[in-house]
Amino acid sequence: MTDPQLWFDPTQIFIGGAWRPVTGGGRIAVIDPSTGAQIAEIGRGTTADIDAAVAAAETARAGDWGRMTALDRGRLLMRLRELVLDRAEDLARLECLDVGKPIGQARNDVTALARYLEFYAGAADKLHGETLPYQAGHTVLTLREPHGVTGHIVPWNYPMQIVGRSVGAALATGNACVLKPAEDASLTALALADLASQAGFPAGGFNVVTGYGAEVGAALAGHPGVHHVSFTGSVGVGQAIQVAAARHVVPVTLELGGKSPHIVFDDVDLEAALPTLVGACMQAAGQTCSAASRVLIQRSIYDRVIEAMARVYRDLRVGPAMTDPQVGPLVSARQKAGVERFLAMGSDLTIAAQGSLAEDAPASGNYVLPTLFRDVPPDHPLAQQEIFGPVQVAIPFEDEAEAIAIANGTEYGLVAGVWTRDGARQFRMAHALNAGQVFINNYGAGGGIELPFGGTGKSGHGREKGFEALYGFTRLKTITLKHG
Repeated sequence: MTDPQLWFDPTQIFIGGAWRPVTGGGRIAVIDPSTGAQIAEIGRGTTADIDAAVAAAETARAGDWGRMTALDRGRLLMRLRELVLDRAEDLARLECLDVGKPIGQARNDVTALARYLEFYAGAADKLHGETLPYQAGHTVLTLREPHGVTGHIVPWNYPMQIVGRSVGAALATGNACVLKPAEDASLTALALADLASQAGFPAGGFNVVTGYGAEVGAALAGHPGVHHVSFTGSVGVGQAIQVAAARHVVPVTLELGGKSPHIVFDDVDLEAALPTLVGACMQAAGQTCSAASRVLIQRSIYDRVIEAMARVYRDLRVGPAMTDPQVGPLVSARQKAGVERFLAMGSDLTIAAQGSLAEDAPASGNYVLPTLFRDVPPDHPLAQQEIFGPVQVAIPFEDEAEAIAIANGTEYGLVAGVWTRDGARQFRMAHALNAGQVFINNYGAGGGIELPFGGTGKSGHGREKGFEALYGFTRLKTITLKHG
């Protein structure tokens, strides 16, 4: 792989409409997951940098950004979308080299980012209040107003998409944003800051501070000048962020982990389902909160489905991201080691099939073979814990009741897929499953920018994506007018 072609200085951060060095001058190495080689450096921000970014955002809210009409905010977001598409290939290459995302998937992520910006640009002037019937001689109405300054802490697995769905919705509703990208994946966030400046966003409307989560992420989550926090990531960090925000009674949107099931009944159209049964776990090398990492299969067709899935697994190739393999490397050596610990936990289980390593995969890359385990007890750690890697477990069940019990038998509740041609069963399952999204005879719906997304239990709370996200980034004000 070649070094990324940067048109901005990644060692600087973006505050108040201008690039500036981090306080103290610290740096963090940017590592290409496909090779293990350093390709750049980013700035190691500090608490002082978060203070400056929040102050800039507050100034913007009281100034040009806060006075801007919803229509003009939407037009700015559309201009940003156009610039994203103009630099689509550059952004895709940055994501590929920074995160290890296969280049084809990285290109899809650019398209999704542009679509989020388009959706929220169009929605900006369509978020309305209501008039409410009340006592005679009164008129009551509600207004939707921005929180003010919003903090956004995004993970490394889908940097562009999650910035689009989080920051896009917050900007559309008039909030001023401070973004803290993951230290393992900051390049496209910094690129987006530069494009926002080119688009003409008022200074301070959108700010980006890079650095470690325990330093700048914690400072942002607990900052008294932040009025709403949006976080996507692990359960443990999400709990810490909620505690930090609670000290200032600040609302939080949390999109956390998942252990999402496919539930495959004996009337499944297996030929149609098969690519998704595997692909919904292998996307981004399994580093997806909504990955369908459990496959629950009705016992009468269990062996047939396992063998069909095994054939797909044996054809999977893991390789360097820029070669556009089916499965790329994991984001870091640390993440690879964590997944390998999970694989070691499965030493007592039966492996149904594994993928293979491409011949051109460097030994220094963060590669893990896609692995399908069969006959996994529902209470086994591999069936209960989020692995965040290309590992899938298969579990047999007898009937609907057992399928529901197994599917709901984890701490998570993010997404579920149901595969059956029985219409009544489809609705029974959809109602019974503890999940924020339930897909029937499909999974993920191509990203579903318009579809509200979020979980229950330790998968978090609040909703992102779609129009619903706009409600989360606003506060409701009720006005009662007595006029006789």
